[in-house]
Amino acid sequence: MEDSKALTSVFETVIDAIVIIDSKGTMVRVNQAGAKLFGYDQDEMLGRNVSMVMPEPDHSRHDGYLRNYIQTGDAKIIGIGREVTALRKDGTKFPVRLAVSKVYIDNQLYFTGILHDLTKIKEAERKILELNHELEEKVHERTRELSEVVNRLLDTNQKLKYEVEERAKVQSALLHNERELKIALEKEKELNELKTRFVSMASHEFRTPLSTILSSASLINRYTDAEQQERREKHISKIKNSVAHLTNLLNDFLSISKIEEGKLRLHQEPIEINAFCKDIIEEISLNVKDGQHVHCTLLPEPAVLRFDKTMIRTILYNLLSNASKYSAESTVIELKVGVEDEHLELTVLDEGIGIPESEQKHLFDRFFRATNAGSIQGTGLGLHIVKRYVDLIGGNITFTSRQFKGSAFNVKLPLQHGEG
Repeated sequence: MEDSKALTSVFETVIDAIVIIDSKGTMVRVNQAGAKLFGYDQDEMLGRNVSMVMPEPDHSRHDGYLRNYIQTGDAKIIGIGREVTALRKDGTKFPVRLAVSKVYIDNQLYFTGILHDLTKIKEAERKILELNHELEEKVHERTRELSEVVNRLLDTNQKLKYEVEERAKVQSALLHNERELKIALEKEKELNELKTRFVSMASHEFRTPLSTILSSASLINRYTDAEQQERREKHISKIKNSVAHLTNLLNDFLSISKIEEGKLRLHQEPIEINAFCKDIIEEISLNVKDGQHVHCTLLPEPAVLRFDKTMIRTILYNLLSNASKYSAESTVIELKVGVEDEHLELTVLDEGIGIPESEQKHLFDRFFRATNAGSIQGTGLGLHIVKRYVDLIGGNITFTSRQFKGSAFNVKLPLQHGEG
């Protein structure tokens, strides 16, 4: 092969290795970078089969690759850059990026291979993987520490001891961990914000019912006479209501935790929807305000539908409970059940305080409570959970509301028929 001096100069000074072989795999030209890459002198490589710089199994198979391409034109690497393993003179293997092209010179077929050493790149990738692993370990450790802090907070709230001091410590720990985890994962940032807001809200929401339970339990001990039974029952009722409130709080937090961790899965089962709604109305009727009445319009005929019973119950119970909570005594709460366009439609209407128009866009946000809620108990999680459950089922929820005129919530869920 004859080249001009200029082309030879370019060939010899190219940074990447260049190896030219004939149709039999014999190396006919190797530039200085190529000889240096493989640890040979140029003369040691010229005239020898290119398989000498290939480890097994490519070393034994290379000639077969060439014959197959020449006979069939089926290219495994020609015209396609790819990463391969090469072999140095000293027997060490190393990664290279290989691009092969073919050329005819004087009716003779030749193949030009341009090789770029990937050793440093691979080493950098390895170090990056190690650093990522170390980062994941640190995030895992910080998450464990954060979990321990939250558990200590829950224990403190339950025992009602050293509340102010412990709350300050936990808030400080949560904020400290949040600053560290912001660098690691954006996901952890969101979880930290959730738990920080939990500290502020939970300390108040847990304290009130626990104080009621303690005071009522103490007063019951004083009413020992038979004629004081009515007073005893009054305080027992307060204890039951407070325990129910605490249970609902814990269920809300458990639901939020499962949603955020992606652990919720649909468990569909057959439900006779009319009977199911009646059971929920009977349950909610025990806890509504004095004189309040829940009126229900059911399907004209019994219907068995497949839904996640827990999610449907939570959706209905929250909507009906809110309707009672934010409505005055002796008002009517209405539940309408219907089927339309292959959707189960649930509508809850009340005559309550309504939602200020300027705040309605935040209604389904986590921990949001309208400014007109005042001292009415609530965590701001109920409607957020309802919205997340509706989304998981594949439905949608809408509402209309006017302040001092009441609200109407409409839930549409894709219909699933079935008997079992």
